Amino acid sequence: MADPSSYRPRPGEIPDSPGVYRFRDEHRRVIYVGKAKSLRQRLANYFQDLASLHPRTRTMVTTAASVEWTVVSTEVEALQLEYTWIKEFDPRFNVKYRDDKSYPYLAVTMNEEFPRVQVMRGQKRKGVRYFGPYGHAWAIRDTVDLLLRVFPVRTCSAGVFRNAERTGRPCLLGYIGKCSAPCVARISPEDHRELAEEFCDFMAGRTGTYLRRLEKQMMEAADDMEYERAARLRDDIEALRKAMEKNAVVLTDATDADLIAVAEDELEAAVQIFHVRGGRVRGQRGWVTDKVEDVTTGALVEHALQQLYGEETGDSVPKEVLVPALPDPIEPVQEWLTGRRGSNVSLRIPQRGDKKALMETVQRNAQQALALHKTKRASDLTTRSRALEEIAGALDLDSAPLRIECYDISHLQGEDVVASMVVFEDGLQRKSEYRRFQIKGFAGQDDVRSMHEVITRRFRRYLAEKEQTGEWADGDALTEDDGRPRRFAYPPQLVVVDGGQPQVAAAKRALDELGIDDIAVCGLAKRLEEVWLPDEEDPVVLPRTSEGLYLLQRVRDEAHRFAITYQRAKRGKRLRASPLDDVPGLGDTRKQALIKHFGSVKKLRSATIDQIQEVPGIGRKTAETIAVALAQAAPAAPAVNTATGEIMEEEEPETTVGSPGDPVSAGVPDDRRGQET
Repeated sequence: MADPSSYRPRPGEIPDSPGVYRFRDEHRRVIYVGKAKSLRQRLANYFQDLASLHPRTRTMVTTAASVEWTVVSTEVEALQLEYTWIKEFDPRFNVKYRDDKSYPYLAVTMNEEFPRVQVMRGQKRKGVRYFGPYGHAWAIRDTVDLLLRVFPVRTCSAGVFRNAERTGRPCLLGYIGKCSAPCVARISPEDHRELAEEFCDFMAGRTGTYLRRLEKQMMEAADDMEYERAARLRDDIEALRKAMEKNAVVLTDATDADLIAVAEDELEAAVQIFHVRGGRVRGQRGWVTDKVEDVTTGALVEHALQQLYGEETGDSVPKEVLVPALPDPIEPVQEWLTGRRGSNVSLRIPQRGDKKALMETVQRNAQQALALHKTKRASDLTTRSRALEEIAGALDLDSAPLRIECYDISHLQGEDVVASMVVFEDGLQRKSEYRRFQIKGFAGQDDVRSMHEVITRRFRRYLAEKEQTGEWADGDALTEDDGRPRRFAYPPQLVVVDGGQPQVAAAKRALDELGIDDIAVCGLAKRLEEVWLPDEEDPVVLPRTSEGLYLLQRVRDEAHRFAITYQRAKRGKRLRASPLDDVPGLGDTRKQALIKHFGSVKKLRSATIDQIQEVPGIGRKTAETIAVALAQAAPAAPAVNTATGEIMEEEEPETTVGSPGDPVSAGVPDDRRGQET
């Protein structure tokens, strides 16, 4: 591990100008490439106190043994040089999207005498028109099969073409009319090229003009009583429309645009791109990357733009690129895109309308891609075993934690406080053993007290069931009536809490109070993904590539998802039961604001109109509507004093969630199966 001060440039050596810099390790391999508007200011950030650096940045600067830079004239040149060096050196600490060479394209080889339509993968070639990418090769073949009736362009390989030239006989497609057979001179090279150009125009989205021309030709043929030709044109039009239906219109203004969405967590990010041409989705692709460096969403978008358009020019770069977050600064990136296209390119975040709706669809695809990637990674037995072994080694456990329980607290500004317990066995979810808890009283005032209560309730139940069944062999606690295992009688080898040192200390204190000393406890803090242990001043920092850290993160994220799902459902149920539901035009946000301000519907009903107006977002008219609606909904229907705006006082019992007989309200876990609400 190198000391960054050993290779830090001397003061005044680094120029205060745009440029690109490279960190190299002791073997002179480039491990990181970056760009900067000011090299002096950017590089100074890497040579701070190591404790103040992000863990991933700290790892990079301690792995490096030297730094060098190249000065350029503008930030646009820096952007282009950064992309070139990343492609050349493949630095290990840069964001690298997984290669998308497996995505198939529909390609038209316009660089040949007789252009050919085919499926292509890999690097793009000069003089070839590309459409896509598509999700599957069969989708391309289906589209081509429909279009060959109207555009009988050559699709055969060079060997088949030469064999047909030699024998003077076309292939089967030539006989059935799906190839114009240039191999036997049925069509001239010029006419065949024009046919290929029309095919490209149609695939590029310029469909309306061509369809109108065919319809005109069909009508003229019918007027001239050339009914066979008119019928053939009619079938051609139908085939084209059928091909167009495979790509529904998503943007009514026939826009050419690329939409980029990013789904990310602390360690990985998934990028999805939809290619829209002529208002229709013509292609889709996706990447997944490890977040080796600490990057923002805007930086991930910038890297995606470099990967997407680094080798593209002309119409391959659309007029409009829609993104979830803008790079900072945006000007050099926009100027770079404009230079690649040769005309202005709009880079922006969609705010409303069809484009925002389509962006939400792309975002859902990105989230699903990230979830699928995580699922595939977690389903591998070898990977799971390595993850459990790494956790055992990092936490100094005697054996791999085959059963892990994770706890999380969720609330909305101290109200509707709930907790979740999720279970992973052998690295996989056991949803049937998930549990949900309601937190009431003083515990809901902060997460630490809530965590102490939840751990106490769960393991008090564990001790009670253990006492009822006695000691068991092989970890099985059986009931007396049906012989099935009691769910809470299974003890975990590891308890994980969502949080840092305070939450871990609360969980450990709860176990100590119950006399349980054979269950390990740790916490996972979100911000830096640090693992905290009881009575330890410093956290355990697992390597970013550690499968053990990845498993702990999945467990923590699942506990958070389960807790927040329950909390939202509980809050929604409470709000739906409120008399405020009958107030027209009053949404959930303002309902919550009213309840938070007054404390209860009873106090709100007794408030004056002027007092109701004090709530943020409530105007005079809305306050009057609320007062009238609550007055009409009251059992005794009090009158509203229009002169003072006061509502008559009334007697009404306070409404609370749950009942005294409810086992959840009584302070025991909810034993319902852990299914999503």
